[in-house]
Amino acid sequence: MSVIELNHLTKHYGKSRGITDVNLAVEEGEIFGFIGPNGAGKSTTIRTLLGLIYPTSGSATVFGKSCTEHPKIRKELGYLPSEVFYYDNMRVIDLLKYSASFYKKDCTKRIRELAEVMDLDLKKRIDDLSFGNKKKVGIVQGLLHEPKLIILDEPTSGLDPLMQQKFFELIAEENRKGATVFFSSHILSEVQKMCSRVAFIKEGEIIKLEKMSTLQENSYKRISMEAAAAIRKADFNLTGVSNFEANGNAAKFIFKGNINTMMKALAAVELRNLSVEEPDLEEIFMHYYVKED
Repeated sequence: MSVIELNHLTKHYGKSRGITDVNLAVEEGEIFGFIGPNGAGKSTTIRTLLGLIYPTSGSATVFGKSCTEHPKIRKELGYLPSEVFYYDNMRVIDLLKYSASFYKKDCTKRIRELAEVMDLDLKKRIDDLSFGNKKKVGIVQGLLHEPKLIILDEPTSGLDPLMQQKFFELIAEENRKGATVFFSSHILSEVQKMCSRVAFIKEGEIIKLEKMSTLQENSYKRISMEAAAAIRKADFNLTGVSNFEANGNAAKFIFKGNINTMMKALAAVELRNLSVEEPDLEEIFMHYYVKED
């Protein structure tokens, strides 16, 4: 079952572009990555999913219901925005109990469990917290009602590396318990660590939607080499070569295609060193952006 479905979703702000003809489906139980640079349209897509803004055209559904026509579906959503803002004169526990009251369930035990995981002091006042600790409040707030769908928008900003790891473990555990996760970020290593599928968005349009395993399978290789003489780009002007960088006798690039074709090109060079590795997601991401440009 598709938990999220976007069909030709378009949002314009007057004459300004938001998102254009976005189509994707997120299946129940998956962790789905939504990646792109700042300003690409990630937050506009999420705000439409939350019913906070209305699309110019197209549709967005969650659990089979329109995001704009059925606001009650928000009770099944947990949302962590990139920036969090609170009433400064409240204690953390009071704020979280206030948030829990909207779900008409006793979340006290759950709040304390999450606070312990995230090392959050529930007795402190909001205005005494650092940005990182306010982000922890947002994490607890987004998960306290055990949502079926968790929407994350640049979720780790402000968290130190230890808390980031605890956060990833927490999200993985929620996913194991059955929650679907929509993970929007421009930090590609995070997406690579967590997600089973990813969509690349650029200037408001989806340019690629793929399984993570497919993106990293043998069809993509990162090739680095050193040669006895200067390496010319013309020697590797082959279909499937991208991100080519040469510096004298050294060169590196991404290759997608038949490795035997590449081996023939390499055999024509007097090599001193050669490395063939799996590329990381950031290199693949840049491959698609350069390709589209």
